[in-house]
Amino acid sequence: MGPFKARQFLLLQGPCSPFFTQLARTLADQGHGVHVLDLCGGDLLYRWRLGGQRYRGDAAGFGELIDDFLGQRGISDLVVFGDQRPLHRLAVQAAERQWLRVHVFEEGYLRPHWITLEPQGVNGCSRFPRDPAWVFEAAHCLGPAEPPVPCISPFLTRATHDVIYHLAGVLNPLLFPGYRGHAPVSAPREYAAYTQQLTRKRLLAGFEANRIKAFLSAPAPYFVLLLQLDSDAQIRCHSPFPDMARVLEETMTSFARDAPARTRLLIKNHPLDPGLSAHHRRARRLARELGIDRRVLFIEGGDLNHLLPSATGAITVNSTSGFVALEHGCPLLTLGEAIYTMPGLATGRQRVPAGFWHDPPAPNAALYQALRTTLLRTVQLNGSFYCRLGIRLGVHHSARRLVAERSPLEELLSCLPAAA
Repeated sequence: MGPFKARQFLLLQGPCSPFFTQLARTLADQGHGVHVLDLCGGDLLYRWRLGGQRYRGDAAGFGELIDDFLGQRGISDLVVFGDQRPLHRLAVQAAERQWLRVHVFEEGYLRPHWITLEPQGVNGCSRFPRDPAWVFEAAHCLGPAEPPVPCISPFLTRATHDVIYHLAGVLNPLLFPGYRGHAPVSAPREYAAYTQQLTRKRLLAGFEANRIKAFLSAPAPYFVLLLQLDSDAQIRCHSPFPDMARVLEETMTSFARDAPARTRLLIKNHPLDPGLSAHHRRARRLARELGIDRRVLFIEGGDLNHLLPSATGAITVNSTSGFVALEHGCPLLTLGEAIYTMPGLATGRQRVPAGFWHDPPAPNAALYQALRTTLLRTVQLNGSFYCRLGIRLGVHHSARRLVAERSPLEELLSCLPAAA
């Protein structure tokens, strides 16, 4: 074994939780250098004990700063949560110019109990091959994954961290005057809207449950449209649609024009949608205009594990809920870039093809299991960003992976290259 070689890590923004703080301490305790750039009040609140440097400027200035910062501090590894935040994009580009290692955290592809950690990028920027032959061979080489330690973060825990993080934003005008958040809607406005939405959902829960029960008990076949958040980077950066309004319009128009007359469409909203875009009103209006109001049901709740097994097919842009559809053998159409979009598993299109409503291809169950195995063994880590047990597990596994010479995905690609 060669002499210990300390790495120099730069941590930018992490999830709204103590996860990055505990990760930084763990890496430092192992003898590695840890550098922190705080970009907003939330970063400072959660990481003030780390003694990070504050960046007070705007995005243009950050692009100039980060190149010098990486070189002057001798940074070897850049660590970020999400690769599409404006400042993170600049940092990743600078790190790649200097041939540094880039590690990107994200919510788990497979949930719950898992978080994502990939080299270079996630989702549409992932290096994970979308090649069925490669996935089968990789799964065979890797063998089955170990079962996870259960770690589900209660909604209240996650919401509390989010509120605390964004409340610290009151410090931004004074300490971080150039900071502009990556979210398209301000946190106070989103919280107010979500509170109203939650009240509405609770008041209508019984009524909606009866509507879902009646819908599922009817004999006519149905498709499920899985909505995502308008603020999701998956929509803004890895899809041809600017928002869910366009997805609704595309899907419902195609359904009205091409779907068999007996089929129905169940539109499921994202559980964390704050209601600012009023998707339920838009869907109702479109259904009336298209003459399909008796065949369309919009729901706020519902369990995917109850809705998808008997569905004729499902449509999403690139939501991780697509994995739930595949788990149940439900034919799946993706309208954007998704890590599971590949021949034999999920059909990828930018428009809804007429044929999908008539004969949607079923996913290959063996290919899905191979994909799941390979993801778990290469880019998923048992843990959570929010609950105590999940953070402890996630930090432990992440630290081991960050200090390794190569990530599991890089190791696999070196011995099993993907087809060009």
